[in-house]
Amino acid sequence: MKHISILIPEGHSSLPNIDGAQQILSEVNAISTAQGGSPPFKIELVGLSKDVSQRGGKFVIMPDKTIDQITQTDLIIIPAMHGDPIAAITANRKFVPWMIERYEWGAEIASLCIGSFFLASTGLIDGKQCATHWIAANQFRTMFPQIDLVDDKILTDEDGIYTSGGAYSFLNLLVYIIEKYCGRDMAIKISKRFMIDLGKVSQSPFIMFVGQKDHNDEPVKKAQEFIEENFEDRLNVEELARKFAVGRRSFERRFRKSTGNSVNEYIQRVKIEAAKKQLESGRRTISEVMYDVGYSDAKAFRDLFRRITGVTPVEYRNKYNKDVAVLL
Repeated sequence: MKHISILIPEGHSSLPNIDGAQQILSEVNAISTAQGGSPPFKIELVGLSKDVSQRGGKFVIMPDKTIDQITQTDLIIIPAMHGDPIAAITANRKFVPWMIERYEWGAEIASLCIGSFFLASTGLIDGKQCATHWIAANQFRTMFPQIDLVDDKILTDEDGIYTSGGAYSFLNLLVYIIEKYCGRDMAIKISKRFMIDLGKVSQSPFIMFVGQKDHNDEPVKKAQEFIEENFEDRLNVEELARKFAVGRRSFERRFRKSTGNSVNEYIQRVKIEAAKKQLESGRRTISEVMYDVGYSDAKAFRDLFRRITGVTPVEYRNKYNKDVAVLL
């Protein structure tokens, strides 16, 4: 039997993460017992105190144990912690030495959504891959540049540490862990009972690109705004550097440092974001949308769209355009 510690952080945590993890793992136990086997998990809520107030006192969670009562565990689950990540990290810093020691003694760790910020603060994923909610990617990269953030992925698995992408993609991570611990057959049963799609690996189709502007490089910021306002034009690095009176090499270096993207990557992502918005509404053809965002080569546009979103323009339109969806 594997011991599962679901952390109950101080402050404003994701109740769906906590309750969902407990419910799904408990269902694994119920299925196993119904089949004549033993429950594979002992699941306990673990906190810093016996009563943990959540969401300004609207909810109170009573953990089964406090960290001083848990010397051995097999998996630690970190739920998303909302609000200012620095404040959340500070309020829960007493978890850190306990988590590090448990990991060194063989425990695995899973962070759900923006629980990745707290996991990152432990130093355990320095130099490793990490997923988080795509909307928090820029802030995460700023705070933890030493970590390989893969904001397009739904989950990562490296050296006994798991991370998941945004919001309810934590369900995909739980199914993934269940398959590793209990086998494919149990994972399929859980996916059917809770209607969780198996095999999802990317959150790219859900990403809404918002350029990182939380920096002090004014020429770069003006270039970003110019790109966003003129995405339908053919833009290139040389012209942009000249327009904002910066040498090309310096411009490219400063742009990447400030935004996390090269100039060309930024232009491409702005154009594709504009194309996505057009595909989500109205009845414009793929070719019309392509020309509207400044492309004339259908194959190049389709390949770029798929690389950024994980799906083709047609697949994206069929999924997110309500008029098209009604006809399918």
